[in-house]
Amino acid sequence: MTTVSAPPGATRLVLHEHRFFDSDPAVRRAASELYEGTRTLPLVCPHGHVDPALLAENAAFPEPASLLIIPDHYLFRMLHSRGVPLEALGVPTRDGTAVERDPRRIWQLFAEHYYLFRGTPSGAWLDHELSEVFGIEWQLSGATAQRIYDELDAKLRSPEFRPRALYERFDIEVLATTDAATDTLDHHRAIRDSDWSGRVLPTFRPDALFRIASPGWETERAELARLHGAAVHDYESFRAALVARRRYFRELGATATDHAVVAPTTGWLPTGGAQALFQRATRGDATPDDQRRFEAHMLMEMASMSVEDGLVMQLHAGALRNHDQALFERYGPDKGGDIPVATEFTRNLQPLLNAFGNDPRLTLVLFTLDESTYARELAPLAGHYPAVTLGPPWWFHDSLEGMRRYRERTTETAGIWNTAGFNDDTRAFCSIPARHDLARRLDANYLGGLVARHVVGMSEAREMARALAYELPRQTYKLAPAPATVGVTP
Repeated sequence: MTTVSAPPGATRLVLHEHRFFDSDPAVRRAASELYEGTRTLPLVCPHGHVDPALLAENAAFPEPASLLIIPDHYLFRMLHSRGVPLEALGVPTRDGTAVERDPRRIWQLFAEHYYLFRGTPSGAWLDHELSEVFGIEWQLSGATAQRIYDELDAKLRSPEFRPRALYERFDIEVLATTDAATDTLDHHRAIRDSDWSGRVLPTFRPDALFRIASPGWETERAELARLHGAAVHDYESFRAALVARRRYFRELGATATDHAVVAPTTGWLPTGGAQALFQRATRGDATPDDQRRFEAHMLMEMASMSVEDGLVMQLHAGALRNHDQALFERYGPDKGGDIPVATEFTRNLQPLLNAFGNDPRLTLVLFTLDESTYARELAPLAGHYPAVTLGPPWWFHDSLEGMRRYRERTTETAGIWNTAGFNDDTRAFCSIPARHDLARRLDANYLGGLVARHVVGMSEAREMARALAYELPRQTYKLAPAPATVGVTP
């Protein structure tokens, strides 16, 4: 591999072998030993947002700015907070007005502000990505920006850095995407029908179909009817179409559903209530309160369907989407304007858990952005209901300190076997090994502390570390080797 010579003022990019471990020697020794036992385990990725087209088409990645900066809201959110306009980073606008098109200028601007990410998970992930995935030898800065850009650009053009080659190099055992209920899953079918052995599974996400007060709901309903091959004109036909779509996803390997809500409100509507709200929506008269009640009812329906078909049910709660109205209007959704809110689970989930929480056929994985709920609500719920499993820290808290707080606040009440291990929940394909490495180091460090304090023995900690890194996500998401599928039709 060609070495990039150092420009003036450059500093070598060195990842310390004990990074993220405690400074206490006893904890560090135990953590290092535990990490070595999980470091080379295959990566199980049961929940994420990688575009399946990436692996279906296996085309070369775009140039570095388009791959690493423009699509990553973790990165441009931080720069926006420091006054860097999104158009200067090449983030496309809704109305097509001009933004920066020169990738080298975008990369240079980002590199000059890279210091902002010191001590953040984004900085840790990108340093790992640059060093371990791309073999970059120098820290990213304004001085090194163009040389690093050239080296990345050259590598991204080579066969060794195509998506499927990296999937295999990363030792990914299985990767689940997140797909709208109305997705045709053509890319998943293409992967399945190819001669490539990588395992890429869809995940059923019907959120858009439940948002009956949204301007786009009628379009979603029409697409659901088209794919279902029959009219979706009332609640009964709507429910039947959802059951059929879930079956289609399962036939293409899906093991889970995914649902994002602000508040995890659940509860059955009275007899005829769902039909009345559905008909109101078809007339364009549904209100936000109608939508809230309909979504609460549909979460009950999704749990009921999961009991029948076995799909794991994931619930992400507590994000107030598109908080920055000006940013949303100019750039659209998912552009860094999503902010956590206080979230209540105990009362909101009681109807669902009273109905299905003791049913061994349901697995409900809960995620939150409200850390205050870990010890007060989530760990007790998971420590009681057989159906409840805790998902790992999500979004703002999938970081060294966030994962440490999660382990400290949940393990005493729920243990680790009521948690789902780790999932990377990312769109950034090349960051997947960095995220898993950080999680494995954090869990090793947490368990190393238990060993150093003689809470558990080293042999027990080894079993726990392996479970968190590999066995729990496989078990939670039912990711045993896939059976052959035949005759799959939309």
